[in-house]
Amino acid sequence: MDLRRLRYFVAVAEERSVGKAAERLRMAQPPLSVQIRKLEAELGTPLFRRGTRGMDLTEAGLALMSRASEALALAAEGVEAARAVAAGRRGRLSVGYMFVLASAVLPQLVPELRRSLPGVDLDFVELSASTREPLLLDRAVGVALCMPAIHHPEIQVAQIGTQTLMLAAPARSPLARMTAVPVDKLQGRPLIALPRPEEEPTSSAVAALLRRHQVVMPIISRVETVHSALGLVLAGEGLSILPACAKLGAPPGIVFRPFLDAADTIEIAACWRRDSSSQLIRTFLKSAEKVVARI
Repeated sequence: MDLRRLRYFVAVAEERSVGKAAERLRMAQPPLSVQIRKLEAELGTPLFRRGTRGMDLTEAGLALMSRASEALALAAEGVEAARAVAAGRRGRLSVGYMFVLASAVLPQLVPELRRSLPGVDLDFVELSASTREPLLLDRAVGVALCMPAIHHPEIQVAQIGTQTLMLAAPARSPLARMTAVPVDKLQGRPLIALPRPEEEPTSSAVAALLRRHQVVMPIISRVETVHSALGLVLAGEGLSILPACAKLGAPPGIVFRPFLDAADTIEIAACWRRDSSSQLIRTFLKSAEKVVARI
């Protein structure tokens, strides 16, 4: 049924007059009368009869009126809901984050998002190096905080911060007694490494740091998450080079030391599907940039 014609019917029923309804609707009376007759023809029954006080509803008209106002209200609510989602005031946003950023970012980011997106349903999904890209591409995650960025033709990237690389070592290691560690002291020591970047194995920040200082560290284990790397460091299996924020989630017995002769960084990036038009992502970016700037 034409919602416009339904609005005409409700106006006539409430005003009990075609003339007054026409004034309310800001239209001429003859076209309104035509629309009411077309509605009656569509339903196959009269909806009004003339009474002493104006237009009275027939039984069929009363039956229609009992639902017409509700239908129009629901339609208006649907339009407003669509506009609110398009404007980023309502909707649902699934936020992915990598474990290394959890302790440093989530305690501040979650309240910030609740304030900036009060009408939006938020959920948070932990990502790993192997799950972050497929979850974004499958739209299971709307936007993801990654370290480093994902490089894929269907994924848009915005750098929102950086973290300095530091050495994670067992507290009992001789390197832990140094306030800052020269990079050449790592020569020949076992390295617990994270997964290589998908697009170019030699382009990782850690590989670039070691290559520039002509240091070789044999990789004894390549793990999926920072959490696993810290566990193996604590077990004495080797050393790991991690972003500074990883120390917030480090267990007792692990120390983080800066490098004496290097200040290399790794980027924190927000990643989302390139074909996404959600305004929620724009609001998310502003909140995430504000929070990351403070860590």
